[in-house]
Amino acid sequence: MSSELASNVKRYRLAAGFSQESLAEAAGLSVKTVQKVEQGGDARTETLHTLARALKVTTSELFAAGSPAPVVGDEATRRNLVAFRSILMPPLGLDGPVGTPAGDGGAAGARQQVAHALSLYRASELDSVARALPGLLQRTQTAVTTAEGEEARQAATIHAEALYVAGKYLTQVRQYDLAYMAIAEGIRVARTAGHQHLATIGVVGMGWLLLRQNRFGECYALAVATAERVEPKISEASRTRMAVWAELWMRAAAAAVRDNRPDEAKHARKMVSRAVAGMESEDDSWPGSWGGVGPITAELKRVEDILLVSRNSADAREVLDRADEGVLSARARRQIGMPSGSNWVRHRLVVASAHTLLGAHQDAMDELIRVRRTRGEWMRHQPLARKVMGDILKTRSRTLTADMREVAAHLGVSG
Repeated sequence: MSSELASNVKRYRLAAGFSQESLAEAAGLSVKTVQKVEQGGDARTETLHTLARALKVTTSELFAAGSPAPVVGDEATRRNLVAFRSILMPPLGLDGPVGTPAGDGGAAGARQQVAHALSLYRASELDSVARALPGLLQRTQTAVTTAEGEEARQAATIHAEALYVAGKYLTQVRQYDLAYMAIAEGIRVARTAGHQHLATIGVVGMGWLLLRQNRFGECYALAVATAERVEPKISEASRTRMAVWAELWMRAAAAAVRDNRPDEAKHARKMVSRAVAGMESEDDSWPGSWGGVGPITAELKRVEDILLVSRNSADAREVLDRADEGVLSARARRQIGMPSGSNWVRHRLVVASAHTLLGAHQDAMDELIRVRRTRGEWMRHQPLARKVMGDILKTRSRTLTADMREVAAHLGVSG
């Protein structure tokens, strides 16, 4: 953690009249944690969020620029990403891109290939996605440059969709700079083709990327500005327009909660509720929405907010009380439809986190085991999964079970 961030925490603490001990009490943290932060030790974003709430500042106000930690052991990653970099970040000379690889120029069947790549992504078959996408991006990019008239617009639409799938994958595996290039280019291509709805879907994806980068203020501003611009008339709006509008407000709410802006978060969640009120089922269509939305998804995110705002036993019990009740009950899921796979397993990780806060480690492990069974590769890229596993290992007094050792090894977590 940068020395400037540590100084920011101390500066706001002194301005608020807190000692380290009183700040720890107000934040519900240990004095040792506060001392560690002020000495420049590593701290999770959720810890900084908790401190910001106690100090009555936004989380973003604590952040500061600093030199990144040394990159160690990324040789395999750099090799694996060469094909993506050649397409998304080509070398530029005085006359434009140099040596940019070209595809076969045909768009026939490309939309089916995009749909197939998306299905692989949703199934968490990330290695297969990585192999499929570079060639598909080359092909759709070449089609855009060679087609004319209406065929050019159709080619641009398919290329934007392919770029968005690449953006999903690259964000998921935390290759954020490449993900930005893919999503930003997808938005540009969609706008150039006059496809505002498709461009708006890309903005939802950009919001997700900004959240992953802890750029909470920028995410909130982007999502709100776009939502206000594309706000539909409720009585006349199509299902897809309502879905993407809801997703924009979901991004705004997520950013506001993480940035310790409760009033903005409350307003954004209210707008999400308004958007999904007329949706009788979940919408996970593509390219109708970025990641799926509906009454169940909206409630999943509300439940997740509980532990983002504070992490204590009372909040953990509330999460568990709401996790499988009402609109999240099995009966409701049968009637309304399941949310997207990633949204649902993310929810189960939140449930596992609540169990660890209450000391119910076996219940937390049961959740991790189920998530691994259905989304094993996806799980390896989830910091929350590693945190839950780490908490279990730190507080486990008895010998680890075989399941615990297996999941810990899968996540790369050691005791």
